[in-house]
Amino acid sequence: MALTGVRVIELAGLAPAPFCGMILSDFGARVIRVDRTKVAMTVDTQARGKQSVALNLKSPKAVAVLKRLCVQSDVVLEPYRKGVMEKMGLGPEDLLKENPRLIYARLTGYGQSGSYARAAGHDINYLAMSGLLSMLGRSSEKPYAPLNLVADFAGGGLMCAFGIVLALLERSRSGQGQIIDASMVEGAAYVGSFMWKSRSLGLWNRPRGENMLDSGAPFYDTYCTSDGKYVAVGAIEPQFYEELVRGLGLDDADLPSQMSVSDWPQLRQTFTQVFATKTQAEWGRIFDGTDACVTPVLSLDDVLSHPHNQARGSFFKDSQGEISPRPAPVLSRSPAEACRSRDPFIGEHTRAVLKEYGFEQAQIEQLLSAGIIECNEAKARL
Repeated sequence: MALTGVRVIELAGLAPAPFCGMILSDFGARVIRVDRTKVAMTVDTQARGKQSVALNLKSPKAVAVLKRLCVQSDVVLEPYRKGVMEKMGLGPEDLLKENPRLIYARLTGYGQSGSYARAAGHDINYLAMSGLLSMLGRSSEKPYAPLNLVADFAGGGLMCAFGIVLALLERSRSGQGQIIDASMVEGAAYVGSFMWKSRSLGLWNRPRGENMLDSGAPFYDTYCTSDGKYVAVGAIEPQFYEELVRGLGLDDADLPSQMSVSDWPQLRQTFTQVFATKTQAEWGRIFDGTDACVTPVLSLDDVLSHPHNQARGSFFKDSQGEISPRPAPVLSRSPAEACRSRDPFIGEHTRAVLKEYGFEQAQIEQLLSAGIIECNEAKARL
């Protein structure tokens, strides 16, 4: 795989960093997640393919163990607030002194500088600060955050993984590591670059929820079908819009002009009434194979069985029977191989990883008896 041979130390955290680590793991990196000891369960639902080492980081000896792991690896991925790693003596300056080739990725909400650098927050806060949240929502309603996808995952985990791959590529030329300052505010804003760059085109010159791509246009929206399901419509271009109208059994001559904004409420009412006359499957039989840009709104349970997704193998079931998306994008020569096994138990690989990083068996047993590390191989065998 593309990242085979890359060793990553991931400090356990919430959604964005685990997603970043999962991306790296899916594409071949060896990702070792460092967990806290005496934790009943992990909140990392994106742990496939990773190994778990459990350390009691309140102990200076455990911090020394972590430092040894970090300086012998290619990448350190840390999701803590600014200053936490420095207090342990594990800041990037400390580690890069011992391993100049190390790539030190810092994934935070607000970045490593600025007045909010030490502030707490979540996806909705970062999205708000990016400017994008002000644009999301229906007309005359308050701004609406689309799950925690934009800042946590797109602007956070994915952009951080991209930064790590860029740094690895640059290291292949310079031989030097570097520090990655991944801010979810800035990552989300960057993902939304189109919004800034297209305002002059008139795409975003109306209030929230009244523009073409934010549910304002009736030809770019979702509609309820007779069985209580939904279809998504994205018929923007005139030729696609013509196919939409034809598939709905309507006469274009009886409808207002597609781009007559003042008539959009009337047009939406017409579309709503017509879509409600047939089931989602019936509309699928009408629109599949056309360019009307009408697709079913699939539930998380339905995606696996859709013929298109089946043909591409876009989703799979893991060993626990849970549906997961296949890693993307698809590479022709070195594709990702998503691990289908269960997520690791906390501390499941502590002993094996420490041995690999040069710890003697006696040292490991001393660390274990002192409560500095935690080993759960026996739990994994149950």
